Amino acid sequence: MTQTVRTAWAEAQQRLIKTLSLDTNEAKFEAQLLLQNVLNVNRAWLLAHESDTLQDKIKTDYEALLARRLIGEPIAYIFGYREFFGLNLIVTPDTLIPRPDTESLVETALDKIPLETPFTVLDLGTGTGAVALAIAQNRPEAQVTAIDASSGALDIAKRNSNQLDLTQVDFRLSNWFSALEGERFNLIVSNPPYIEQQDTHLTQGDLRFEPMSALASGTDGLDDIRQIVDNCLLHLHPQGWLMLEHGYNQAHLVTDLMAQSGLIDITTIKDLGGNDRVTIGKNPLIVSTHWD
Repeated sequence: MTQTVRTAWAEAQQRLIKTLSLDTNEAKFEAQLLLQNVLNVNRAWLLAHESDTLQDKIKTDYEALLARRLIGEPIAYIFGYREFFGLNLIVTPDTLIPRPDTESLVETALDKIPLETPFTVLDLGTGTGAVALAIAQNRPEAQVTAIDASSGALDIAKRNSNQLDLTQVDFRLSNWFSALEGERFNLIVSNPPYIEQQDTHLTQGDLRFEPMSALASGTDGLDDIRQIVDNCLLHLHPQGWLMLEHGYNQAHLVTDLMAQSGLIDITTIKDLGGNDRVTIGKNPLIVSTHWD
């Protein structure tokens, strides 16, 4: 049966709506995006050539990608990459898929990092390296250390570092601060796991395919955040900042944890959707005290 570019993505759109319950616009976007990937073209080409007949091999390849998406596999894993803060990042099932909400964490960090002054940054739970590499790209004078407890994730982060030629980032295997004894930083950033372990969303949509260890953290979602907050002052320079991404409804809880730990100037920043997304706090120490 002859199939054109338009009929191919239109049929795929309907299947995505029926199977994944996507809305019409989202299904159309994904159907076209999958076909663009198979044809290796941009959307403008796709629309300009919508009456072209598809070759049998293209139809077969398109059906194979569509079948993966129809069982719920995230497009980022199907393609093997995701754009984040202007960087094209390799992603695999070893890593969390970088999301636009996390760009708020990068923007908040960049506001505190001087342009041409030595400055040390620690990214806890780096995953693909998205946050660390975005900071390194925009603040080349900063010394960025990025850690993860997953060797698989670190392998992907290092590949991203190499392909982006941002090799100044120091990637290390560490369970939060475990491999950082005695080290201090001007800024600590993290997008830690913060979903409740029993949250039903973990069994739905893209989250089913992402590493659970990068998503969920205890019954209230705050186990890892508590560990970071409780230990951050041992690794922050005087006047250094801690910045944490969290769930839209967790800002007051994270604020309380930071205040209890002794951090000051605690503030919450909203993401592009208007949700509370990043909470920051500062080490109150001004200078180290030394007694002879």
